[in-house]
Amino acid sequence: MRAERLAVEGAFAFAPAAYPDGRGVFVSPYQESAFEEEVGHPLFPVAQASHSVSRKGVVRGLHYTATPPGCAKYVHCPRGRVLDIVLDTRAGSPTFGRWDSVVLDSSDHRAVYFPVGVAHMFVALEDETVMSYLLSREYAARNELAVAPLDPSLGLPLPRGFEPVMSARDRAAPTLKEAMAAGALPSYDVCAALEERFRRAGSAGIG
Repeated sequence: MRAERLAVEGAFAFAPAAYPDGRGVFVSPYQESAFEEEVGHPLFPVAQASHSVSRKGVVRGLHYTATPPGCAKYVHCPRGRVLDIVLDTRAGSPTFGRWDSVVLDSSDHRAVYFPVGVAHMFVALEDETVMSYLLSREYAARNELAVAPLDPSLGLPLPRGFEPVMSARDRAAPTLKEAMAAGALPSYDVCAALEERFRRAGSAGIG
Protein backbone atom coordinates (compact mmCIF):
# COMPACT_ATOMS: atom_id res chain seq x y z
CA MET A 1 0.00 0.00 0.00
CA ARG A 2 1.36 3.40 -1.01
CA ALA A 3 0.70 6.45 1.18
CA GLU A 4 0.54 10.11 0.21
CA ARG A 5 0.62 13.01 2.65
CA LEU A 6 -1.98 15.60 1.63
CA ALA A 7 -1.73 19.40 1.88
CA VAL A 8 -3.95 19.45 4.99
CA GLU A 9 -1.99 18.50 8.08
CA GLY A 10 -2.87 15.01 9.29
CA ALA A 11 -4.76 13.98 6.13
CA PHE A 12 -3.47 11.11 3.98
CA ALA A 13 -4.39 9.20 0.84
CA PHE A 14 -3.67 5.48 0.57
CA ALA A 15 -3.39 3.39 -2.60
CA PRO A 16 -3.63 -0.37 -1.99
CA ALA A 17 -2.42 -3.09 -4.32
CA ALA A 18 -5.15 -4.85 -6.32
CA TYR A 19 -5.10 -8.55 -7.22
CA PRO A 20 -7.16 -9.29 -10.34
CA ASP A 21 -7.80 -12.76 -11.72
CA GLY A 22 -10.40 -14.53 -13.81
CA ARG A 23 -13.00 -14.15 -11.08
CA GLY A 24 -12.61 -10.40 -10.65
CA VAL A 25 -10.41 -8.44 -8.25
CA PHE A 26 -9.42 -8.55 -4.57
CA VAL A 27 -8.36 -5.34 -2.78
CA SER A 28 -7.84 -4.20 0.81
CA PRO A 29 -8.61 -0.46 1.15
CA TYR A 30 -7.28 -0.42 4.72
CA GLN A 31 -4.10 -2.05 6.01
CA GLU A 32 -3.19 -1.27 9.60
CA SER A 33 0.60 -1.59 9.27
CA ALA A 34 0.79 0.89 6.37
CA PHE A 35 -1.68 3.25 8.03
CA GLU A 36 0.15 3.23 11.38
CA GLU A 37 3.55 3.71 9.76
CA GLU A 38 2.33 6.87 8.00
CA VAL A 39 -0.15 8.38 10.47
CA GLY A 40 1.52 7.32 13.70
CA HIS A 41 -1.31 5.30 15.20
CA PRO A 42 -3.69 2.55 14.11
CA LEU A 43 -7.06 3.52 12.71
CA PHE A 44 -9.46 4.81 15.37
CA PRO A 45 -11.82 2.36 17.06
CA VAL A 46 -14.65 2.22 14.50
CA ALA A 47 -17.99 3.38 15.92
CA GLN A 48 -19.97 3.37 12.66
CA ALA A 49 -19.66 2.11 9.07
CA SER A 50 -21.83 3.78 6.41
CA HIS A 51 -22.15 4.17 2.68
CA SER A 52 -23.91 6.57 0.33
CA VAL A 53 -25.13 6.14 -3.24
CA SER A 54 -25.10 9.24 -5.45
CA ARG A 55 -25.91 10.14 -9.02
CA LYS A 56 -23.59 12.18 -11.21
CA GLY A 57 -23.33 15.79 -10.08
CA VAL A 58 -24.25 15.18 -6.45
CA VAL A 59 -22.20 17.26 -4.01
CA ARG A 60 -22.04 16.09 -0.39
CA GLY A 61 -20.26 18.49 1.96
CA LEU A 62 -18.34 20.35 3.09
CA HIS A 63 -19.21 18.52 6.34
CA TYR A 64 -17.42 18.44 9.68
CA THR A 65 -18.35 17.44 13.22
CA ALA A 66 -18.54 19.79 16.19
CA THR A 67 -15.43 19.21 18.30
CA PRO A 68 -15.88 17.98 20.92
CA PRO A 69 -17.10 15.33 20.34
CA GLY A 70 -15.27 15.34 16.99
CA CYS A 71 -15.11 12.62 14.36
CA ALA A 72 -12.37 11.16 12.17
CA LYS A 73 -13.16 9.40 8.88
CA TYR A 74 -11.64 6.86 6.54
CA VAL A 75 -13.37 6.78 3.14
CA HIS A 76 -13.09 4.98 -0.18
CA CYS A 77 -15.14 4.55 -3.34
CA PRO A 78 -15.92 0.89 -4.14
CA ARG A 79 -18.11 1.78 -7.13
CA GLY A 80 -18.14 4.77 -9.47
CA ARG A 81 -15.88 7.81 -9.27
CA VAL A 82 -15.66 10.94 -7.11
CA LEU A 83 -13.59 14.05 -6.66
CA ASP A 84 -12.90 13.89 -2.93
CA ILE A 85 -11.91 17.07 -1.09
CA VAL A 86 -10.52 17.79 2.38
CA LEU A 87 -10.60 21.33 3.82
CA ASP A 88 -8.81 22.32 7.02
CA THR A 89 -11.47 23.95 9.22
CA ARG A 90 -9.43 23.74 12.45
CA ALA A 91 -8.95 27.24 13.85
CA GLY A 92 -5.27 27.68 14.68
CA SER A 93 -4.06 24.87 12.41
CA PRO A 94 -0.86 25.55 10.47
CA THR A 95 -2.80 24.58 7.32
CA PHE A 96 -6.09 26.33 8.21
CA GLY A 97 -8.15 27.12 5.12
CA ARG A 98 -6.03 24.90 2.90
CA TRP A 99 -7.59 22.12 0.83
CA ASP A 100 -6.48 19.13 -1.16
CA SER A 101 -8.30 16.81 -3.55
CA VAL A 102 -8.04 13.18 -4.59
CA VAL A 103 -9.93 11.25 -7.27
CA LEU A 104 -11.34 8.08 -5.74
CA ASP A 105 -12.72 5.33 -7.94
CA SER A 106 -13.17 1.59 -8.33
CA SER A 107 -10.06 1.28 -10.50
CA ASP A 108 -7.29 2.68 -8.29
CA HIS A 109 -9.11 1.86 -5.02
CA ARG A 110 -7.56 4.78 -3.17
CA ALA A 111 -8.78 5.77 0.29
CA VAL A 112 -8.48 8.98 2.32
CA TYR A 113 -8.03 9.53 6.05
CA PHE A 114 -9.64 12.68 7.48
CA PRO A 115 -8.41 13.62 10.95
CA VAL A 116 -10.69 15.11 13.60
CA GLY A 117 -11.85 18.65 12.81
CA VAL A 118 -11.39 18.81 9.04
CA ALA A 119 -14.24 19.10 6.54
CA HIS A 120 -15.00 16.47 3.91
CA MET A 121 -16.79 16.80 0.61
CA PHE A 122 -17.08 14.92 -2.64
CA VAL A 123 -18.54 15.42 -6.10
CA ALA A 124 -19.94 12.29 -7.75
CA LEU A 125 -18.52 12.04 -11.28
CA GLU A 126 -20.62 9.02 -12.32
CA ASP A 127 -24.13 7.73 -11.68
CA GLU A 128 -24.59 5.09 -8.99
CA THR A 129 -21.39 6.09 -7.23
CA VAL A 130 -20.94 4.45 -3.83
CA MET A 131 -18.86 5.99 -1.05
CA SER A 132 -17.94 3.90 1.98
CA TYR A 133 -17.14 5.49 5.35
CA LEU A 134 -15.57 4.29 8.59
CA LEU A 135 -16.27 6.76 11.42
CA SER A 136 -14.77 7.20 14.87
CA ARG A 137 -18.17 8.30 16.24
CA GLU A 138 -21.75 7.42 15.49
CA TYR A 139 -23.59 10.02 13.43
CA ALA A 140 -25.61 12.53 15.47
CA ALA A 141 -27.39 15.22 13.45
CA ARG A 142 -27.02 17.80 16.23
CA ASN A 143 -23.21 17.63 15.91
CA GLU A 144 -22.97 17.80 12.13
CA LEU A 145 -21.93 21.17 10.69
CA ALA A 146 -21.17 22.40 7.18
CA VAL A 147 -19.27 25.01 5.21
CA ALA A 148 -20.56 26.22 1.84
CA PRO A 149 -19.00 24.00 -0.85
CA LEU A 150 -19.51 26.64 -3.55
CA ASP A 151 -17.81 29.45 -1.60
CA PRO A 152 -15.71 31.07 -4.37
CA SER A 153 -13.09 32.27 -1.87
CA LEU A 154 -12.05 28.64 -1.27
CA GLY A 155 -11.12 28.09 -4.92
CA LEU A 156 -12.06 24.42 -4.85
CA PRO A 157 -11.29 22.47 -8.08
CA LEU A 158 -14.91 21.79 -8.97
CA PRO A 159 -15.64 20.20 -12.37
CA ARG A 160 -16.51 22.63 -15.13
CA GLY A 161 -19.97 22.76 -16.61
CA PHE A 162 -21.79 20.67 -14.04
CA GLU A 163 -25.00 21.47 -12.18
CA PRO A 164 -24.44 20.62 -8.51
CA VAL A 165 -27.13 18.54 -6.84
CA MET A 166 -27.08 19.54 -3.17
CA SER A 167 -29.16 19.30 -0.03
CA ALA A 168 -30.97 22.38 1.25
CA ARG A 169 -28.67 22.37 4.28
CA ASP A 170 -25.52 22.46 2.16
CA ARG A 171 -26.91 25.24 -0.01
CA ALA A 172 -27.60 27.31 3.10
CA ALA A 173 -24.26 26.57 4.80
CA PRO A 174 -22.09 29.55 5.83
CA THR A 175 -18.82 30.39 4.16
CA LEU A 176 -15.61 29.49 5.96
CA LYS A 177 -15.18 33.14 6.94
CA GLU A 178 -18.73 33.31 8.31
CA ALA A 179 -18.31 30.08 10.26
CA MET A 180 -15.07 31.42 11.73
CA ALA A 181 -16.73 34.69 12.77
CA ALA A 182 -19.58 32.77 14.39
CA GLY A 183 -17.17 30.66 16.44
CA ALA A 184 -18.48 27.50 14.77
CA LEU A 185 -15.12 26.01 13.79
CA PRO A 186 -13.25 23.45 15.89
CA SER A 187 -10.06 24.35 17.72
CA TYR A 188 -6.87 22.83 16.36
CA ASP A 189 -5.60 22.13 19.88
CA VAL A 190 -8.80 20.29 20.87
CA CYS A 191 -8.68 18.25 17.65
CA ALA A 192 -5.03 17.36 18.25
CA ALA A 193 -5.89 16.16 21.75
CA LEU A 194 -8.57 13.87 20.35
CA GLU A 195 -6.14 12.49 17.77
CA GLU A 196 -3.73 11.81 20.63
CA ARG A 197 -6.39 9.56 22.16
CA PHE A 198 -6.18 7.35 19.06
CA ARG A 199 -2.43 7.06 19.59
CA ARG A 200 -2.86 6.11 23.25
CA ALA A 201 -5.59 3.62 22.39
CA GLY A 202 -3.34 2.05 19.76
CA SER A 203 -0.36 1.78 22.11
CA ALA A 204 -2.63 0.09 24.66
CA GLY A 205 -3.76 -2.42 22.03
CA ILE A 206 -7.34 -1.10 21.97
CA GLY A 207 -7.42 0.61 18.56
